[in-house]
This record gives sequence, structure tokens and C-alpha cells, in this order.
Amino acid sequence: MLDRASGETPQFSVVIPIYNEEENIPELYNRLTAVMNRLCESEGYNSRDYEIIMVDDGSSDNSWALIKSLNGKDNRVKGISFSRNFGHHIAITAGIDYARGNAIILMDGDLQDPPEEIPKLYDKFKEGFDIIYGIRLERKDSFFKRITSKVFWWILRKFSGVDIPANQTMLRILSKNITNVLKDMREYARFIHGMMAWAGFKQEKVLIEHAPRIRGKSKYNIARMFKLAFHAITSFSTVPLRLAIWLGLLSAFVSLFFGLYFVLRKIFYNIPVPGYASIIVAIFFVGGVQLLVLGIFGEYIGRTYQEVQKRPLYIIRERL
Repeated sequence: MLDRASGETPQFSVVIPIYNEEENIPELYNRLTAVMNRLCESEGYNSRDYEIIMVDDGSSDNSWALIKSLNGKDNRVKGISFSRNFGHHIAITAGIDYARGNAIILMDGDLQDPPEEIPKLYDKFKEGFDIIYGIRLERKDSFFKRITSKVFWWILRKFSGVDIPANQTMLRILSKNITNVLKDMREYARFIHGMMAWAGFKQEKVLIEHAPRIRGKSKYNIARMFKLAFHAITSFSTVPLRLAIWLGLLSAFVSLFFGLYFVLRKIFYNIPVPGYASIIVAIFFVGGVQLLVLGIFGEYIGRTYQEVQKRPLYIIRERL
């Protein structure tokens, strides 16, 4: 059993959100501890000077049982188990809330961001930066996922109002300056990438390798990617609300254009205006615009309603 004196602050905290990753957890632990042991040794720290915080986001497989088993043999491994699935970004938030290290390392549990890249990020972190982003050299995913990811990041950079580095991975290192700000940001609608970028401070990017997923399957399909993009935009920008104004102006312009067109046809060519078709088209066009605008308004009102409720971001079922 590895132990640490009570109250001692570790140098590193590695935060890993886990959702149905039972196939990856054993290898993740073995590779990560090997990397962190070497990193601590090279930096003059002892092998106990880090903690691994795995946040089980309501997994339906044996992920939590594996985390408990690892904690039983190595108490550098900490565990947080949610009462249900609260979402990837909220799981990251919980890990940051409980992390005690001077440098907070974030990574996903699917091993697509290799733990072996951590020392490369830490070398840059030592230069005094507050956040070091891992940027993929080449994305090792399916063609469909690469395309949807490019669209996703383009939409975010175009409409979110925040300078978010494109093609970033979850693998990154944060200073306490950043994590203290994140702990103060308790909004329910969370897009953790945008929150970090919005916080500012000294930021840098490091190119890292990206590995293909060997076990398990990605939790982000096209529907979730679209939902996350819309969620991110409405969390950081009022552009969708301004879109309602432009849609209204476009609707009025199109209606005016067709109105003049039919009037001129009647005056100069004595061609009767086809009433039924033009009315139906106009109704469907204006109705579609109105429903879109109402949907955008509803999304923002719904966000406001969630914030007013002031419910906890997450509920912990068990904590190691």
C-alpha cells in the first residue's frame, strides 16, 4: 500500500472522467503510473507526489469496481462516483474541484491521448504558462469523425466569441490560477474548453501524438457533437439571438420582393396573381422563421431557468 502523509499537497493531480471504460482502465493505470513515476523522478519528486482522480460518470459497466480495486492497492488513485450520468464536462469539473495538486493534468480515459505525452507538456508548463493545450498532430479517427470534428471546431471558433484553439485534445496541464477560476464558475451549462479559454492567463500549445481507439467506442456521435456545439455557442455568445433579427429582416425583404413582383406582373402584364400557392409559401416561410426564432429564445430561457434553480452540478454516490 502506497501512502502519503495526511494533508500533504501533491505536485500533480491527474483528472480522468470515466464513462464505460472498463476495457481501458487497467492499461490506463499501468501506463499512466509508469509515466508519472518517471516524471516525478526526473523532476526530483518522490513517487508518491501525485494523485490520480478518476470520476465515474454513472457508468453501467464495471468501471467503478475497477477504480475501487485500484484504490485498494494504490491510494494515489482516488475515485468519485456520480449518482447518475451528469455529462463529460461536469465530470471534469468534479475532478478539478477535488484536485489538490500544484499542476492539474486533464485527460480522457480512452487512451487516445497517450499518457506518454505528459512530460512533453510539462516541459512547456515549467516555463511559466498557466495552461498547456495538447494539439493533435494527426487525428487517428474515422473519416466521418474527422470531418464532423473540423465542422465542430469551425462553428465554435466562428460563433462562440472565445478564441478556442482548434484540434485540441482533453490532454492538458492547468495551473492553480486557472483551476481556482474554474472552481468559481458554477454555471450549470458547462463547456469546459470555452471556460478555460475565456479565463485567459498565459496559454501555450504543444503538438502531441493521437492514438486510435483500440477498445470500447466513442461516446460522441453526430447528434452529441451537434448538441455540444450548440450548447457551447449559447453558453458563450448571443450570436443566435442576433440571428433572429437577421432572419426577421430576411423574411421581410423576401416578402417585399415577391409582393412587388406580383404587383408588377399584374400592372404591366395583366397576369393574375396565383393566390393559393403564394399564400401557402408565405405562411410556411414566415412560420418556419418564427419557430426557429422561438426555439433560440427558448434555449436561452431554459438556460436561465436552470441557473435560477441552483441545483448542484453533480451528486456524489460514493467517494474514495
